Amino acid sequence: MQTPTDNETGRIETSAGGELISSEGDTVQEPYEGMLFESEGAARAFYDEYARQVGFVTRVLSSRKSERDGSIISRGLGCRGGSDNQKTRHLQTQKRDRRREGCTAMILVKREKPGQWIVRKFARDHDHPLVVQLQKSRPTVDEKDKKIQELTAELRVKKRLTSAYREQLLMFMKDVEDHNEHLSKKVQVVVDNLKDLEAKRQELLQHR
Repeated sequence: MQTPTDNETGRIETSAGGELISSEGDTVQEPYEGMLFESEGAARAFYDEYARQVGFVTRVLSSRKSERDGSIISRGLGCRGGSDNQKTRHLQTQKRDRRREGCTAMILVKREKPGQWIVRKFARDHDHPLVVQLQKSRPTVDEKDKKIQELTAELRVKKRLTSAYREQLLMFMKDVEDHNEHLSKKVQVVVDNLKDLEAKRQELLQHR
């Protein structure tokens, strides 16, 4: 259930599990199991934006890398906890204990194949009040900018491959040219030998 907006701070406090409305007045789009993304970055950007609209701050819960190439193949993201906990500073051991016992809201995404990440687990409920910042929201990665960065990186890779293929093609063409020149010389030698033999044959026929 929502409480009235605080005009001075521009916040809306909500309780866990209630109906949530974004700062623009639209219903917040929730993640769901089976939801697909083009990349881990896109999934993380979506969850960050969802968290901003709902009213919590995200943190990385887990990461798993491929044994073959070391790339990330799964990522767990969750809620950092209530705002009071965020402002309070404790010793390192106390922080670890708080994280182990903290909010259970989370999302787990896994890479199914190149260019496809899928939500395998989603926990919605929080164990603390949520605070939506309407005026000064935490900046998030714009998904279009993320896509541009990915396409730019892919373009650089394609350019390097194109350059390598072009160099290999030029070397192959040079080899073919050298081989053709060598064959032409051999053919010319055979033609000259045939002419010599024909001349000798004609000469022998004339002396008979």
